[in-house]
Amino acid sequence: MSRNPWFETVAEAQRRAEKYLPGMVYGALVAGSERGRTIEDNIGAFGELGFAPRVVGHHAARDLSTTVLGMKAAFPVMISPTGVQAVHPDGEVAIARAAANRGIPMGLSSYASKPVEEVTAANPDTAFQLYWSGSRDTMVQRMERARAAGSKALILTLDWSFSNGRDWGSPSIPEKVDLRTMVKLAPGVLPHPRWMWTFARSGRIPDLTTPNLQPPGGQAPTFFGAYGEWMQTTPPTWEDVNWLAKEWNGPFLLKGVSRVDDAKRAVDSGVTAISVSNHGGNNLDTTPATIRILPSVAAAVGDQIEVLLDGGVRRGGDVAKALALGARAVLIGRAYLWGLAANGQAGVENVLDILRGGLDSAVLGLGHASVGELNPDDLVIPDGFTRTLGSPA
Repeated sequence: MSRNPWFETVAEAQRRAEKYLPGMVYGALVAGSERGRTIEDNIGAFGELGFAPRVVGHHAARDLSTTVLGMKAAFPVMISPTGVQAVHPDGEVAIARAAANRGIPMGLSSYASKPVEEVTAANPDTAFQLYWSGSRDTMVQRMERARAAGSKALILTLDWSFSNGRDWGSPSIPEKVDLRTMVKLAPGVLPHPRWMWTFARSGRIPDLTTPNLQPPGGQAPTFFGAYGEWMQTTPPTWEDVNWLAKEWNGPFLLKGVSRVDDAKRAVDSGVTAISVSNHGGNNLDTTPATIRILPSVAAAVGDQIEVLLDGGVRRGGDVAKALALGARAVLIGRAYLWGLAANGQAGVENVLDILRGGLDSAVLGLGHASVGELNPDDLVIPDGFTRTLGSPA
């Protein structure tokens, strides 16, 4: 008897992904750094918050829609850009289709395994993501390619400091996948025949190159080649951020803000949105959970720019809690990758349905007619829950 492909929680999607994926692929999705305290806090902090539901006065219809970076969203969730992955042969194109079918925007990494042109064709509401990597001319070329492909917003990710080392061990990721590599990796891959069959049926093998970083007339670099360029690039100043925002001249999200003073500098530098983020726990370990930091950042700049949150979102109730504490929307990463592993495009849609359903239940139970009405009074917030990083002045 075959197993029902539908799953009812993101936790079940993760369990299925762990069984389906080779250890090195699943290990890359789990990620985290050092002791993993930040990734644990990102998830656990949501559980420390409670709801204060109403018993009468519920609304028969709820409006969950919003806009994010100038794009319509049927509910306040956006696909967070994630780098090269070997989860499914359709990769980011399948994710983009799922997002389009559920009416939400797509964030595409410059390190993605699919070219921006294919992704924007699948979902016109796409924001292209850059790292500060290479020369200014190189970044402009990549940005203009994304613009020409139809990208509607730009994301600059800066919440990364090249932390490495995990107490539970890091996955072994090859430079490229060829016959010699496949033979070497066979012991870890053979126990996962469904994953192998999915790629074999597509006629493709996992591609660890980065097509969105391909120079005109050149070859797409491998992930590690691109990573090396990034590591060797001088980190940006606030003046550099301002320059890039002006070059793009449109909706511009700075991803990686955790301090109030950084949030204010971001406003001064011309960004139109920020994401309160610690790179999903992959950056400096013991950085507080993003949901703890969100209220102080939203209070400081939420009336001037859009404030988003990413990190630890696994349930629709988590989305409601983030909105109640000042976020306009949330970005998700691991959750949709687990859905992709569990059931391809349909699995991503399944994850999005779970989040939408949980959010709708929270809005209903809290007695609201729309997500815009969510506020701190809807929550039980323990003493000492929030953190303020950086000078509030």
